[in-house]
Amino acid sequence: MADGAETDAAPAWLPTTRREAEARLDRLVRENRFTIAVFFPLNGAVLLVASAEGWLPDPLAFNPLLVLFGTFVMRSPLLVGVAPLVDRRAAAGVLALAAYSYAVEYVGVETGFPYGDFYYGVDLGPTAAGVPIGLPLFFLPLVMNAYLLCLLLLGPRAERTAVRLGVVVAAVLAMDVVLDPGAVALGFWAYPGGGAFYGVPLSNYAGWVLSATVAVVTLDGTFDRRGLLDRLDDCEFALDDLVSFVILWGAINAWFGNWLPVAVAALFGLGLLGTDRFDSRLFRPPTGRFGG
Repeated sequence: MADGAETDAAPAWLPTTRREAEARLDRLVRENRFTIAVFFPLNGAVLLVASAEGWLPDPLAFNPLLVLFGTFVMRSPLLVGVAPLVDRRAAAGVLALAAYSYAVEYVGVETGFPYGDFYYGVDLGPTAAGVPIGLPLFFLPLVMNAYLLCLLLLGPRAERTAVRLGVVVAAVLAMDVVLDPGAVALGFWAYPGGGAFYGVPLSNYAGWVLSATVAVVTLDGTFDRRGLLDRLDDCEFALDDLVSFVILWGAINAWFGNWLPVAVAALFGLGLLGTDRFDSRLFRPPTGRFGG
């Protein structure tokens, strides 16, 4: 019986409760902040630029598995940071937004509404009806990053719903001002008719106002805002994904001479500094084995 009980028991290294799992993930991210938030985006920028310039051979150039893996690693501080706040209501909101992101992207690919006519120029991994399956991993964290940053920067002013939602929607739109020109320069996607803003049509940003508003209102209505603020007080790495965003897309846009998007990325960097959440430990490479 003792042998049988020992066989059926879970391995000692596996967490036995959600809280224990969250604590282990917190420790993993905390001990590897530099690797996740600095090393990965810098290397990602180099690999993506090298792919776009034709310096990397197949299958390394724009390898979709590398793109998805790198994106997941850079997203991990945010995912781990908000995990304790994901209850049934929040999970339903995330699932609804994931479905919405697929739906609006499918309509966009098929009809050109609401972003304007575009097509994917690079394999971003498995697709369903022409839409990358990893789309929520690309889209939803942008909205949550903007939401968390604005909560911190607005302070008591975030209590006013109109102010909070308006500022967050504007921040999401500003993030796309950084993202889309860099993605077009890389060839991730293209607008056949071109566009006035570094090859991006203004219709794209009108579409993002719609998408951002739906996403921000949904997140605001399904997540516990005060719980998020409490978590931000205890979790110094929750916005490290935004650090990765600034480094990755700021560097890519700088390479291609997209200086206005670089300036907007720099403003996000200043906003992060304004939260007073980062110290020299983030930018200090770990010593010894992986994990500090």
